[in-house]
Amino acid sequence: QVQLVESGGGLVQPGGSLRLPCAASGRIIRTNDMAWYRQTPGSQRELVAQITSAGIATYSDSVKGRFTVSRDNAKNTMDLQMHSLKPEDTAVYYCRAEVVQPHPDILGFRTPVYWGQGTQVTVSS
Repeated sequence: QVQLVESGGGLVQPGGSLRLPCAASGRIIRTNDMAWYRQTPGSQRELVAQITSAGIATYSDSVKGRFTVSRDNAKNTMDLQMHSLKPEDTAVYYCRAEVVQPHPDILGFRTPVYWGQGTQVTVSS
């Protein structure tokens, strides 16, 4: 079993900062791409930032220049540092990771995708 656990959400004033950690644990050889998504009620889940195992990061236009994603491959963790937060950043933020695991039935590996349970970020005065 693999678990992704996010934390760090909360209430912050406009212009403030928050850091969201995500940790993957369980039967993992390594993690491939990891990403942060967010979702508001009635909307589809939106990609916020993605980072490859080589550390190459990409961002949505709405957060570029304000958010920074980083990871620690040895610990299978990823952080999202958010600055200059705006009310429109209010959402539930989800961590997503593609992990490499031993295949349970054949000699080899598989790469399932896991999601965290989400953490609420509210930007309001």
